[in-house]
Amino acid sequence: MKKTLRIATVLAAVLAPLASIDAQERTLQLDPARTTVEFTLGATLHTVHGTFHPATGRMSFDAATGRATGELVVDATSAQTGSDGRDQKMHSSVLESARFPRIVFRPDRVEGAVAEQGVSKAQVHGWFEIHGQRHEMVVPIEVHASAAEYEATATFSVPYVKWGLKNPSTFVLRVDDHVEIRVHTVAGIAK
Repeated sequence: MKKTLRIATVLAAVLAPLASIDAQERTLQLDPARTTVEFTLGATLHTVHGTFHPATGRMSFDAATGRATGELVVDATSAQTGSDGRDQKMHSSVLESARFPRIVFRPDRVEGAVAEQGVSKAQVHGWFEIHGQRHEMVVPIEVHASAAEYEATATFSVPYVKWGLKNPSTFVLRVDDHVEIRVHTVAGIAK
């Protein structure tokens, strides 16, 4: 009986840290119906506002180590600003969305603690793929966590001209060389 009790105690001591590690790993599935991707481009005469259709994605991260994997995918062909002429130019000569239909963010680590409950601020490091090119990026996020889901908002700037996309400025209309992106999503814990 004492031997069985000692073996059980030793097993419990060995397995306890493993259970803690598993509790630290979280996989989140984005809800496309509750995800918005908006963009803002400053211009001399007015500011251009636009959206992409709901994004899809999945992200796993280890709260203990910060390691992350997964991807957030946006359909570049879905971008719209409310002006048919402007949208046609954006798709044909800036995004070239027929050639490059996907915009993807692939995280590789989370910097800062993301609590299982309540509000957290962190930064997600990863690779942003647009227009056939891959760029390193750090995205600040604010997360509101509950037992069943994570609601996250990220706002960041994309230096699209520096990254090789065409600046749509004309002689009369001048636009910024970067675009502001705001992503708001709700993600459930994947099983």
